[in-house]
Amino acid sequence: MRTSTTARAGQYAALLAYLVFLAFPFLWLISTAFKPARELGSLHPTWIPRDPTLDNFRQAFDEQPLLQAALNSLAAALGAAVIAVLVATPMAYVMARRRGRLGRAVTGWVVVSQAFPFVLLIIPLFLVLKNLGLINSVPGLVMVYVVWSLPFALWMLTGYVRAVPAELEEAAAVDGAGRLRTLVSVTAPLLAPGIVATALFAFITAWNEFFFALILLKTPERQTLPVILTHFIGAEGVADLGPLAAAAFLATLPSLVIFALIQRRITGGMLAGAVKS
Repeated sequence: MRTSTTARAGQYAALLAYLVFLAFPFLWLISTAFKPARELGSLHPTWIPRDPTLDNFRQAFDEQPLLQAALNSLAAALGAAVIAVLVATPMAYVMARRRGRLGRAVTGWVVVSQAFPFVLLIIPLFLVLKNLGLINSVPGLVMVYVVWSLPFALWMLTGYVRAVPAELEEAAAVDGAGRLRTLVSVTAPLLAPGIVATALFAFITAWNEFFFALILLKTPERQTLPVILTHFIGAEGVADLGPLAAAAFLATLPSLVIFALIQRRITGGMLAGAVKS
């Protein structure tokens, strides 16, 4: 009993240390965002601002088009998440239910796509988008994000589909339900947690992406938040720390809010995806 109690206490202590490790950068970011300039240059910084201010937020919005950048990021992330899920879901169903050469080929494609350095693709990708007239456009960026997130989304959804017992579909067929009715009424509700988790993965990946957005978007009115954040760093590498922290704090809020709203569904989807048929 004593050993079990000691082990459990050690586990809780390790978990607490891990949470502190994860929370430290975000808490420091919040603290910096509300500090006035004189506190940011202090030799003895404190966690809690002595004289909290919103000047950093006002300055950030005055210096850079943050609202337009946020709308661009939202459009690119939502578009990529929706399209990736719509494309990956039927593909994952076929892979999970009809295993064979196709499944092995797609699995190999997923592995290779995740290991291949994307920097080598930027020149041919730029030329393709240029020929399509999609350089410096959010739709062109959405296409890139869909291709980028599709392999991992397919891999995730395949695990979720395999976790749904095929016997449920066979029972529905015995009761007279057609293939489409079975997929809509039986399989789709059970896949909902996995679809939500996959969509969130694609959304956060696109929301935080920097490299492709930097190369493909040229004008400030088209750029996304990660790119706009770099504008707070001067030519000599000196950062305007207060406005940068305020803008970075605002950029992290959408992902945190969405995750908090659908946390239970994501957890259920991950647990379901972990079950092997």
